[in-house]
Amino acid sequence: MSKAIISDIHGNLEALEAVLADIRSQGIADIYCLGDIVGYGPNPRECIDRVMETCKVVLLGNHDQGAMFDPDGFNQSAERAIFWTRSQLEHSPEPRQVRERRWEFLAERPRTHKENGYLYVHGSARNPLNEYVFPEDVYNQRKMERIFALVERYCFQGHTHVPGIFTEDLQFLSPEDVDHVYKLDGRKTLCNVGSVGQPRDGNWRACYVVLHDDDTIQFRRVEYDWQKTRDKIYAIPELDRFLGDRLGEGK
Repeated sequence: MSKAIISDIHGNLEALEAVLADIRSQGIADIYCLGDIVGYGPNPRECIDRVMETCKVVLLGNHDQGAMFDPDGFNQSAERAIFWTRSQLEHSPEPRQVRERRWEFLAERPRTHKENGYLYVHGSARNPLNEYVFPEDVYNQRKMERIFALVERYCFQGHTHVPGIFTEDLQFLSPEDVDHVYKLDGRKTLCNVGSVGQPRDGNWRACYVVLHDDDTIQFRRVEYDWQKTRDKIYAIPELDRFLGDRLGEGK
């Protein structure tokens, strides 16, 4: 049995559709989404609809929460984007029940999901919504020890848009370091699944992971028409142009 784990779609419909097609091509039915369906990107409504249709488990991300409430700790560009996103959800031309269904879906999202020794969060085990765990945090022993203490065995997370493996002996392994496949061995492990809609590891391709047989993580990179997404962003005055430019840079 395999499951796909996606995160940080950020309103990028082209990336999401490409990833869903890649998942379908492998015959995988179970998809877990670690949050941030919206924010930054030009298609929040469509991305929420596709996630509702296709994902078995969906967690709350900080941008999803920001769309429902006042955004906390966002930079100016992210704040402008989330206010625009909120307006798209509030004032869409669809029937009221369609708009309400999306809001209810976001409002009902849990912050964590636990299953068979696996923990799924958006940010971290310590702060599921907002804490970033960056590769360089392996040098922050106190922070990492506190996070690992809250993990039973394995934890999947997103939020940083930087994929990779964190081991309990404080190593960070990028997908390239492990040739895109990592075998779980019972020792506590954190896995950042990367970002579907806005990768920031220098690789513009959409990123997600597949968990095979509950013990093997495979990082997947999927090409998509990022220029189409960029041009949509350019056409929306409320979205900063650099949000489109960065898609081609993977930053």
